[in-house]
Amino acid sequence: MPAWESVTGFARRRRAENPGPMTLDGTNSYVLGEPAAGSVVIVDPGPLLAEHVGELAASGSVELVLITHRHGDHTAAGARLHELTGAPVRAALPAFCYGAGALADGEVIHAAGLAIQVLATPGHTSDSLCFAVEPAGASPKLMLTGDTILGTGSTVLDHPDGTLKDYLDSLARLRAWAAAQAAPVPVLPGHGPVLPDLDQAAMAYQEHRGERIAQLRAAVERVGTAGEATAEQLVQAVYGQLPPQLQAAALLSVQAQLQYLRVL
Repeated sequence: MPAWESVTGFARRRRAENPGPMTLDGTNSYVLGEPAAGSVVIVDPGPLLAEHVGELAASGSVELVLITHRHGDHTAAGARLHELTGAPVRAALPAFCYGAGALADGEVIHAAGLAIQVLATPGHTSDSLCFAVEPAGASPKLMLTGDTILGTGSTVLDHPDGTLKDYLDSLARLRAWAAAQAAPVPVLPGHGPVLPDLDQAAMAYQEHRGERIAQLRAAVERVGTAGEATAEQLVQAVYGQLPPQLQAAALLSVQAQLQYLRVL
């Protein structure tokens, strides 16, 4: 996959060179803007890699930088991009904002010829946001989902900050938003490829979580009928033998599910 990719007439994606078990083929940074607007909005500046940040800074007249959530592979370049462009950087948490205030749920931002609606979608982290982007012309809307919905695989819940209840509520909110639209809404995720339909993607995630909850219930009965099962034992019972680099993520997800089920 090339580092730069055109998504639509008003959206481009640059993939950072930080592949790994948690970042898949790299973190996606997005450059948004109507061609006639003369400015761009960057969503998720990404990791602090000189080439990546430099190309984002040179991608147009940067009017604004938005952040989907606090993880370093999405935020580490925020301060540097602010230095290079002077553009304000905004996130849900003030600690990741530069030159402007924090974002609020339901806020609508008008920049680069676009209307960008902020949706609070906690679960992956407590500060996770999605951005619904509406162009001025006839192009379809887009939804940027950060790590709430990925282009492939499933999302890790960063327990205890991220909770399964919040995550399921956020998926339901995204599906309700999608149902109110006139056409399927493409998903621009924080990792992996673009998905064609927000509603279908969120529904698949709901079904996956339901399957995992059922597997965990069965594992609790099988491994710890006396209520003595540890989260580590349940990870092995649910996931089997995992590569070492995935064990920590699986443990977080099991802990989040256990909290949801009020088992431990």
